[in-house]
Amino acid sequence: MATAATSVPPGVLPLPPAREIPSTFVASLKSWWVAGDKESAAAEERLLRKLPFFRPAGSPPTSPDDQQPVIARSMRVDLDTPKHYLNTLIMESTSPAKSSTQPPAVLLHGYGAGLGFFFQNLLALGQWAGRRRTSVYALDWLGMGRSARVPFTIKAKREDIDGRVREAEGFFIDSLEQWRVRMGLERMTLIGHSLGGYLSVAYALKYPTRVSKIILLSPAGVPCDPNSTVYSREVTDAQDTSSASSAGHAEAATKPRIEEVKTDQTEAQQKESRSRRLFTYLWEEGWSPFQVVRSSLFWGPMLVGKYSSRRFIGLSEEDTRAMNDYIVNLVLAKGSGEYCVSHLLAPGAHARRPLVDRIAALKIPITFVYGDHDWMDPDGGTQAVENLRQAGNGDGKMYIIPHAGHHVYLDNPKAVNDLLIKELERPRDARSY
Repeated sequence: MATAATSVPPGVLPLPPAREIPSTFVASLKSWWVAGDKESAAAEERLLRKLPFFRPAGSPPTSPDDQQPVIARSMRVDLDTPKHYLNTLIMESTSPAKSSTQPPAVLLHGYGAGLGFFFQNLLALGQWAGRRRTSVYALDWLGMGRSARVPFTIKAKREDIDGRVREAEGFFIDSLEQWRVRMGLERMTLIGHSLGGYLSVAYALKYPTRVSKIILLSPAGVPCDPNSTVYSREVTDAQDTSSASSAGHAEAATKPRIEEVKTDQTEAQQKESRSRRLFTYLWEEGWSPFQVVRSSLFWGPMLVGKYSSRRFIGLSEEDTRAMNDYIVNLVLAKGSGEYCVSHLLAPGAHARRPLVDRIAALKIPITFVYGDHDWMDPDGGTQAVENLRQAGNGDGKMYIIPHAGHHVYLDNPKAVNDLLIKELERPRDARSY
């Protein structure tokens, strides 16, 4: 059975013929009918149980004989406003308390995702926390993942770009600040992917004394180039990264390497130009691709299943099923924070207030990381590092991850994990400040 391509909105994969229905479809359909808080918690826990030191809710207290250097647990952290909370994973050292030279690290996911997307990075980061007697946190942004799905509203008028950006950023970064206070953290290292990277920089600009360093994984909203807007593949990005398991380490972002990435992006843009006008209209109207899944009734799970089968081609069948079940539950939850994107970003991927024009105010180490098949423009990272240097901050770095697309941490986790530990350990260059 075929479905006409014209019936499918941009940003959503067309329905496959019956013979191509992915194996994840049955699981998706089951989740469709029973999705709820309990089901989404179970889907998240299936991913977190891959950590040998994860303690599910209701586990007995840690005994003195427990040899694990770190334990992980999930919790909801209440914020200042009633019924506002952030879903949080805590990985903390079990060693006797002592002053650590390493501030805790905080993982921040991208648009429409959740902390479970980092499941292949948590083991390496948890082990680092155990060695360094510090903590690593992963949390869901307010209005996304399994955090509170509260109403998202913007009072500023459409033509008031500064007001829209300020309100949309504040929705997320002020809740992160409330979370930091509740957790009793003085300073943090922020590790943000895509929109989470953009918001990490926005948070540091507003609360500069609370951030030790920032690591940006394929960050959104960096460059300033509205005339060559890249059609957003945040939801549809599908890379064949099956060779990533044997891939090498992160590479220095040399000019020839960046040009290779740009060539790959140009070819992708040419294929997408036909649908750009409709996409732009829907974007400006505040359309969310997740609305399509929620309103598609029977076909909703198939859309997610098809996406999972294509996007996570490098994962095992078991991990693909687990990720698919997790995504279904996130997508079916009430729409909230997802509606921020049209206020922060112009149609596609460029920010209405680009970070490249603001980032030089920061006096902390900042690392940019892009995949060699990324659709985020690496020129933004190059220019941002240069702007930092000209402002007296020589602690800006940039790397390219081989065999990886936009979701670099999933596509080539080994290379990204090694780089994350390296950057977490990298001392600040006192001469740069």
